[in-house]
Amino acid sequence: MVKDTKFYDLLGVSATASDTEIKKGYRKAALKYHPDKNPSEEAAEKFKEISSAYEVLSDSQKREIYDTYGEEGLSGGGPGGMGGGMGADDIFSQFFGGGMFGGGGGASRGPQRGADIKHSISATLEELYKGRTAKLALNKTVLCKGCEGRGGKAGAVSKCSSCGGRGIKFVTRQMGPMLQRFQTTCDVCSGSGDIIDPKDRCKTCNGKKTQSERKILQVHVDPGMKNGQRIVFKGEADQEPDVITGDVIFVVDEKPHSTFKRKGDDLIYEAEIDLLTALAGGELNIKHVSGEYLKVSIIPGEIISPGQIKVIENKGMPIYKLGGYGNMFIKFTIKFPSDNFTSEENLKKLESILPPRRKETIPKGSQVEEVTLSEYDESKHESSRRRQQAHYDDSEDDDEGAGPGVQCASQ
Repeated sequence: MVKDTKFYDLLGVSATASDTEIKKGYRKAALKYHPDKNPSEEAAEKFKEISSAYEVLSDSQKREIYDTYGEEGLSGGGPGGMGGGMGADDIFSQFFGGGMFGGGGGASRGPQRGADIKHSISATLEELYKGRTAKLALNKTVLCKGCEGRGGKAGAVSKCSSCGGRGIKFVTRQMGPMLQRFQTTCDVCSGSGDIIDPKDRCKTCNGKKTQSERKILQVHVDPGMKNGQRIVFKGEADQEPDVITGDVIFVVDEKPHSTFKRKGDDLIYEAEIDLLTALAGGELNIKHVSGEYLKVSIIPGEIISPGQIKVIENKGMPIYKLGGYGNMFIKFTIKFPSDNFTSEENLKKLESILPPRRKETIPKGSQVEEVTLSEYDESKHESSRRRQQAHYDDSEDDDEGAGPGVQCASQ
């Protein structure tokens, strides 16, 4: 349950909005109240509020604290406060990971956030068209239910005074004229940060505070989702005491399709038709990713050229969360008949049916040479081209070796 929705309201999005929706909401609101577009004092103040809201909601850690504690948590007024002045001890701890004198100290910057857990979930184009639900098992660390994450009986656990509950200490040693600091595991609490009498330790977790748990998550891949899109389970990552639990994130991995290519919400299909169909019309049947067959009629007299693109509207992918469908584009290639496919008599008939040939002319007085077309042989003709290029490169090297300004002497 989100404590405060003010920042979400400023961006015009819901409290469950994705990162993409938050970004879109910010762009829309920022354009509306930007000082260059709306020079009023009220708009400038609104623009600052919108920017502050986006700064928090676009940062997963700040957003978690805001959702849990509201604005107080960000300003230092609540349990998850991030505010407060930063003293010398705080600055030092940013570099060395602890207090300057090993015992805590400094202003609290709120609870630490645990790491997110990311998994890939593969989906075919058909599954992204229709949607799918997958049940995935997850082994995760949870707070021990026997001691509620304390490690022992209530009241029997105390924070280690030697390390301030950090589990680590910083030791300063003099090495000649230099002072050096070393980070070591606290020898009093053995790195746990707590002092528990052995007889009071939790029998379930043996004082570790956490235990392993197997959980089944139902992952819904909604129709229209795209490659790289994230499905977030908030607070389902590994749990630790005094740490805000991270998220489990599934990233959609779209598998290539044998016949269709996807471009946003549109589908692209390459269709090969014969020359007769391209000239005189016919039918084309396409199996769509929805599972149905599309019967495409090419009207007689409607000439299809090689590389021509036609569109079938609303037969693309579903548009995620907005409804409707993209378009389907068909790019045509023409399969021409093989050599000598018919008789000379039929070829003459074609001459009478097809538009006349283009007339070719050569200017009077030009020198003319008749040549013959040969079949292209890659191994033969490409190797010949490479030899010519190598000879050209060698000639250039020889010219460079002569040096600038050097000319051949004439006899």
